[in-house]
Amino acid sequence: MPIKQPIKRNQLRIYLGTKYYRLKRYWEWYTDGKRYAKQKETAKLKHVIFTHKTVLLRQLKDVDMWLQHNKVKNLTIAAKSLNGILLKPGETFSYWKLLGNTSKSKGYVDGMILHYGKVTTGTGGGLCQLSNLIYWMTLHTPLLVTERYRHSFDVFPDSKRSQPFGSGATCAYNYLDLQIKNDTNATYQLVIYLTDTHLVGEWRADVPPTRTYEVYEKEHSMTQEYWGGYARHNKIHRKVYNLNQELIDDEYITENNAIMMYEPFLPDGNS
Repeated sequence: MPIKQPIKRNQLRIYLGTKYYRLKRYWEWYTDGKRYAKQKETAKLKHVIFTHKTVLLRQLKDVDMWLQHNKVKNLTIAAKSLNGILLKPGETFSYWKLLGNTSKSKGYVDGMILHYGKVTTGTGGGLCQLSNLIYWMTLHTPLLVTERYRHSFDVFPDSKRSQPFGSGATCAYNYLDLQIKNDTNATYQLVIYLTDTHLVGEWRADVPPTRTYEVYEKEHSMTQEYWGGYARHNKIHRKVYNLNQELIDDEYITENNAIMMYEPFLPDGNS
């Protein structure tokens, strides 16, 4: 799929657009008829459905490490807001409805934000690591992702990447939300915490799992666009297995198309 050349928008248009989409989201939260998850439970539900962890501090090209350390502070605050949230049958998990705005009054500090493919800073920056983690875990459960936004830019080359390109979920308060609906008969619980080295997440449930999932990519490619830049493409699928590890389904999840902010086919060590 060809990707159009990015349009440079002036700051006034960006400001007004942000205000509009934030107001639109506030209106939707109160009028869309969804039952949003809000109850927290300290005691953990019995059954672990899926768990995953990601490294907190990574050396990224041209990114100061103080931004990484500030990210950890922001993740610590956000994790406390989400840890223990119950997602009951029929309810919808909304990332931003639960977190609220990432203001300094809540203790959030400046962290790394990716804005139109460039690294910048902003209060609460770095929380995409949390939305990425939740999205990836959810793909390994029967829960239904009803709203997710892909990254429009692929900013950093693969460096120790253990997940397929495009398997995350970008976030921006509050209009780029991650929403997950529980269409099952079980109650699920999100557990989020930090260790000294990792951000850790779990989806738990009050009943044991009956399926396991393998998420993978298909049709991965890098193309040069008509305007001179490069783009990256793939499709995310998942294989579904029963408890006997027999394949019972192979599901299409999503398609990703992102503008690359680095030269493709870099040799090893240029990350």
